[in-house]
Amino acid sequence: MTSDFTVHMDEYLPLREVVFNTLRQAILKGELKPGERLMEIALAEKLGVSRTPIREAMRKLELEGLVVMVPRRGAQVANITEKDLNDVLEVRIALENVAIEKACARMTEEEMRRLWLAAKEFEHTIAEGNLVKLAEADVAFHEVIYQASDNKRLIQVLNNMREQIYRYRVEYLKEGTNSACSATPESSFSSEAEFHQS
Repeated sequence: MTSDFTVHMDEYLPLREVVFNTLRQAILKGELKPGERLMEIALAEKLGVSRTPIREAMRKLELEGLVVMVPRRGAQVANITEKDLNDVLEVRIALENVAIEKACARMTEEEMRRLWLAAKEFEHTIAEGNLVKLAEADVAFHEVIYQASDNKRLIQVLNNMREQIYRYRVEYLKEGTNSACSATPESSFSSEAEFHQS
């Protein structure tokens, strides 16, 4: 295991939560690669903790689907499969359809202006071909819709998903698909908006 990441201590969180958040972020950001073995002793030494919080973090990460336990090999970072991508996108589509419906009914003129500016920025980053900027523009576009939905619970769920979706986002954008969830998200919002305005 050669990944380069460090633990960020938070005096307000228990050590087990600090370790869990550190490992989770390392996986989501790709610092711990898909298929990489996670050795308890090595991680404990790297993070300067005992093996107990490492073991507890592994269990929680397994529940999130970020870590898998392989017989006779131990824990390793879960691979990103096409099924994983489809599962994540199905959930995101369903939730964002609700957000779009609510946003169309409640969006102010200022929010609509911000949405179209975000859509134009998205188009510009597509032309640049920079995947990192494209992912950031995608987040910015959807954030306008989330906030315009004015549904705190929905926004909370979508934001909780965002970090995990980040792990898949660049891989998904590499496929060059025209799904409403990435390459042309504004098209689905436009159709919904036209429906509500008619």
